[in-house]
Amino acid sequence: MPSASVWYRASGWRGLSAAGGLLRALVERDMIVRYRTPVLGVAWAVAAPLVQMLIFALVFNRIVVLQVGMPYPVYAYVGLAAWTLTATALREATSSLSSNAVLVTKLRFAREVLPLAAVCTASLDFAVAMMLACALMLFHGIAFSWTIVLLPMVVIVHITFTTALALILAPANLLWRDVRHMLDVLLGVLMFATSVVYPVQRVGGKMGWWLARNPLTPVIEAYRDVLVRGHVPNREFYAVAIGSVVLLIGAWSVFRRAERRFAEIA
Repeated sequence: MPSASVWYRASGWRGLSAAGGLLRALVERDMIVRYRTPVLGVAWAVAAPLVQMLIFALVFNRIVVLQVGMPYPVYAYVGLAAWTLTATALREATSSLSSNAVLVTKLRFAREVLPLAAVCTASLDFAVAMMLACALMLFHGIAFSWTIVLLPMVVIVHITFTTALALILAPANLLWRDVRHMLDVLLGVLMFATSVVYPVQRVGGKMGWWLARNPLTPVIEAYRDVLVRGHVPNREFYAVAIGSVVLLIGAWSVFRRAERRFAEIA
């Protein structure tokens, strides 16, 4: 069995670049499984946000009318599609190392590709889901603005933030196997602490102050800004963008340090 130092030397930017083929193969495997039948593949990508949107639209359009400055189905679907990217990526990435123990213990490669593959797959599903968001906008008579050109910037920031969390959670679950179970509970709570289906900015008091600090809220609002409102993302979004880069660098450093023990505990 190679020593921990040998495993560690296989990581880093050089090792990650060399593992690009493995990353591509892992993503292609997942996409082939999901999109073997195109209709079912598209349904896989849009089912969760669509069903949830219909439920929340019934509640906030029929029972408790919520004014959000746009048709509520569009508001909810855009938020739910973005949230599904993060939730799905984190669930899959958290168990990516433990569920591939054979690869982790037997092969020398940059193990970052395992959580990265989960993020990439979720991102491709998100791209499919956003097609329905565009269809919903057209159905409700919402015209696209020039700000749609800023959409790739929002996606990059979103994926950067999600990747940073994935690189933290994957080794944490390898060390403490209950992390993935705790994550499911936490994600259920966090969805309602983010502007996914309602504007958390309207919550007052100390709770409102804490909810406003949620970094995912500016990201989700940025999607609505560039797609629906025709606005440039606000300054909170750019603060999250900078923080996401810093968090990613720190998360990658933590991952590399923890990687020395992967072969022992996987």
